[in-house]
Amino acid sequence: MNQSLVLSILSDDKPGVVETLAKTINDHQGNWLESRLSQLAGKFAGILHISVPEEQLEALQTALRNLQSSRGIQVATAAAAGAENGPGTIVMQFSLMGNDRAGIIREISQAFVSHGINLEELDTSCSSMPWSGTPMFTANGLLRVPDSVDIELLADQLEAIADELGVDFELRETESPVAD
Repeated sequence: MNQSLVLSILSDDKPGVVETLAKTINDHQGNWLESRLSQLAGKFAGILHISVPEEQLEALQTALRNLQSSRGIQVATAAAAGAENGPGTIVMQFSLMGNDRAGIIREISQAFVSHGINLEELDTSCSSMPWSGTPMFTANGLLRVPDSVDIELLADQLEAIADELGVDFELRETESPVAD
């Protein structure tokens, strides 16, 4: 029987990190299922979902821990949890753009949690506006929204926050369903 694991990785950004992880997983008969990997501020970080035969689990976890001393790759492992999101939710997307300032993510995430909304994905970046050089912050994400949430009330609350922060905010239902 296969075990499902989630790995969190952190390393200096250098060639060979992904290959080293893939080889280690493969050497233990593991299967790389999905991942989100990125270079940020000179570091390479990510999360991976893998499956591994139960009889290889302990050896793989030991090999992954040893990557810290041998290759400078930190790996934390955790058993994958079952899907918590069942019927009674809708998936929505949001996007935000405006002048960068501290507290933007804190403000919108507080609004989400006050409605019992799960933030499933979040991508953010900060760049310079081409015409002025002013720092511009963008955020895009996926939300799992309980059916009980009044979407109009939520949209009004998020628009009020966006006005206060001086950012543009858009909330929309996804065009295609996301699997639970």
